Amino acid sequence: MAHSGVVPPPFGIYVHVPFCAARCGYCDFNTYTASELDGSGASPDGWLAAVRRELEVAAATVGERAVDTVFVGGGTPSLIGAQRLGEVLGAVRDTFGLAPGAEVTTESNPESTSPEFFAGLVDAGFTRVSLGMQSAAPHVLRVLDRRHTPGRAVEAAKEARAAGLGHVNLDLIYATPGETDDDLRASLDAVLDAGVDHVSAYALIVEDGTALARRVARGELPAPDDDVAATRYELIDDRLSTAGLGWYEVSNWASTTDAQCRHNLGYWLDGDWWGLGPGAHSHLAGSRWWNVKHPARYATAVAEGSAEAGREELTESERHTERVMLRLRLRSGLPLDLLDAPGAAAAARAESDGLLDLDGGVAVLTRRGRLLADGVVHALLAAAPV
Repeated sequence: MAHSGVVPPPFGIYVHVPFCAARCGYCDFNTYTASELDGSGASPDGWLAAVRRELEVAAATVGERAVDTVFVGGGTPSLIGAQRLGEVLGAVRDTFGLAPGAEVTTESNPESTSPEFFAGLVDAGFTRVSLGMQSAAPHVLRVLDRRHTPGRAVEAAKEARAAGLGHVNLDLIYATPGETDDDLRASLDAVLDAGVDHVSAYALIVEDGTALARRVARGELPAPDDDVAATRYELIDDRLSTAGLGWYEVSNWASTTDAQCRHNLGYWLDGDWWGLGPGAHSHLAGSRWWNVKHPARYATAVAEGSAEAGREELTESERHTERVMLRLRLRSGLPLDLLDAPGAAAAARAESDGLLDLDGGVAVLTRRGRLLADGVVHALLAAAPV
């Protein structure tokens, strides 16, 4: 809660929807199919009731504080329908209230959307939708175990804009085994044809424990190649920049400042947020905690008073590390006054290596630096421990 005279940082609400129709081979998120939940007692309606109860806990803990951004992620939020999503947003309004001009986003799978779904989102007060496209190439979608047809994501994006959603994002995954440069070019052409104002693009990561990891381990698929991923990133950046979508975070491009995802900027700029739902993470003033993961256990825990599974208090050193790591990924850059003398010297070396631009007291990654962002961060932190 803010003290008198102190302007609090932006406050966001994240809502985790744990339901999916099927599990994608590359996904290690906290999601569950109907068969995996069979017999557990977990259901969308039970989840919604538990989220309402957790919101009451959140409001009692945080106090009076209007919500600047809401982001419903998953999982597949569109699977629970526009009505339930609207009820979630209504519960946020009833407990905290929305700040004027609040950004309200939901992720959606193109296959579980329709013009009626998007109209329902607009009526409920959503302002933004993020659609999982991944690729326009059928064979790439098969490797990723994505169920939607290549053209559906573009069609859904057009439907969302026609319904009146102010901002529409498409997600891409690149450097999937079997993807070619031409496949990626076709995906980018499709994205631009959709007329979206935001694009997120992530290099495929093979996460331990996923079906994709098992296929790679068996030799059925080659592991993603870092050099290929770097080439593809440059291709993406060139194509989107030429089309008027500029990068504002290493993996995100937007047509205007207004089109940038304010909720994610809250994460990157050390904001506060409360995560609702199974497995969701929260952060308030240097305290971080996370909920129990399984939807049935989550509902039981909330009914008993708290779904918290663990908590940590960040030290100043840990907060410094996160500020350097996250702010350097942004086009707005890392203020050099966050670095001590050794860190500033490391930044100067990175500039001479063509990895950073240092101007106006701010360090900004060059495109070469974006390709090596983690290494640049490591160099600055190794040189400048707190």
